[in-house]
Amino acid sequence: MSGLPSHNGRTAVPDSDDTGLSTEPVGEDLLTWHILLGRWIEFARSAVALPQEGDAGLVRESVADIIALQAVWFALQHLDELNNDQRALGVARSQVLIERHAQAIRARWAGDQLPSELTALIDDAQRAVASSGD
Repeated sequence: MSGLPSHNGRTAVPDSDDTGLSTEPVGEDLLTWHILLGRWIEFARSAVALPQEGDAGLVRESVADIIALQAVWFALQHLDELNNDQRALGVARSQVLIERHAQAIRARWAGDQLPSELTALIDDAQRAVASSGD
């Protein structure tokens, strides 16, 4: 959370009281999300250096889809924090996003063998959304 003031190693985050800021430690889930976001940004930046042809070019073109699938998978791990209506909407949106991004990745590889890492990513996201209804 760059740009927010810190005090004694604690990041100031918006608070619900009149002060507007709290120096309570950032929650583990929020910290995890920030770490993942940082890694996705690094991945996106490094993908610019990939060749534009061949499998590396296909990976380069798939960066946004890969990040989206990882983000949806992560979000699905936190569905229990939502009320029933929000949860149902989250599951429905996740299904649409997973299908859209998986389809885009598969279309890029068309007749070629999809790398095992991408197959695993798609499978993990699909399993997460399937088990979210349990």
